[in-house]
Amino acid sequence: MNKVEVVVVGAGQAGLSSAYHLRRDGFEPERDFVVLDRAPRPGGAWQYRWPTLTYGRVHGMHALPGLPLTGADDARPSSEVIGGYFADYEDAFGLRVRRPVVVRAVREGDDGRLRVETSQGVWSARALINATGTWDRPFWPRYPGQELFRGRQLHTAQYPGPAEFAGQRVVVVGGGTSAVQHLMEIAEVAAATTWVTRRPPVFRDGPFDETRGRDAVALVEERVRQGLPPQSVVSVTGLPMTEAMRRAEEAGVLHRLPMFDRLTPTGVAWADGTEAAADTILWATGFRAALDHLAPLRLREPGGGIRVEGTSAVRDPRVQLVGYGPSASTIGANRAGRDAVRAIRKLLKPSPATEAAAGV
Repeated sequence: MNKVEVVVVGAGQAGLSSAYHLRRDGFEPERDFVVLDRAPRPGGAWQYRWPTLTYGRVHGMHALPGLPLTGADDARPSSEVIGGYFADYEDAFGLRVRRPVVVRAVREGDDGRLRVETSQGVWSARALINATGTWDRPFWPRYPGQELFRGRQLHTAQYPGPAEFAGQRVVVVGGGTSAVQHLMEIAEVAAATTWVTRRPPVFRDGPFDETRGRDAVALVEERVRQGLPPQSVVSVTGLPMTEAMRRAEEAGVLHRLPMFDRLTPTGVAWADGTEAAADTILWATGFRAALDHLAPLRLREPGGGIRVEGTSAVRDPRVQLVGYGPSASTIGANRAGRDAVRAIRKLLKPSPATEAAAGV
């Protein structure tokens, strides 16, 4: 069994930020902490983004602490730009990320330590920083008739770019930023598009300033404090109205319909008898936090979420959640990485009695 002080699970923005702050605080990679990542290469979830999502179209990407992201070509795919940046970051600070390593379970170990069971062996740690994000848990809603639909169904996590939808009738489901981006791209090549959402989308004009940001974070933080699952970002912030969206709205692409009631073999249908034919249904319905490996620790509250104070799981302060709830944004993950390390340092600090016994 491998013993370290801290195991970091995930090497996206949240995990790398946490690793940076651990090293800055005096923890040494491989000796005091280890970073485990299930992805095959650097880049976190960004490495899986569709090729038409260029860096210039990325909304709200903040650089990792200690190393600015400069000179990036806006026309390059974001997966390449950010993947390369994360790789450089790992090298610059000697973080020595281990991959691909799948963390299967975290459970109570011996002597008050955590037992981290992985595809590459078992680790024993005094604390754990969970930075697994959401990409590994795409959310697929269930609707009557879903198994009867004869066309193709796919999720944002599998979105290949617009070319594969040329000449097709496509139903895009979801009211988030990704759904709108997919819809606008697909509309340029598809025979027809239909956009459906559970709630009417709320578009916001003007910049997403610091005040709006604080208000949004406060709403998400309150849910997490109550032990409820975090809401999607768009449900709190609304959709930013860009010039491209205005053009799409004027062209009728952003004409939204309420959620259908069922799927049919050839499309979707509403309770009033209205139907829309479809060759493909794209479920841009978001993701859920990838936390199944923490289940043995019984951290969830009756409301379904994990109650967090700062970054510490209330039911087990040895577990720090970074990139969860209010820290899910890139800038939020940076700050939460720092806060998690502070909490761990306080947790691992020897008690006065221990120091006295050791003659300190």
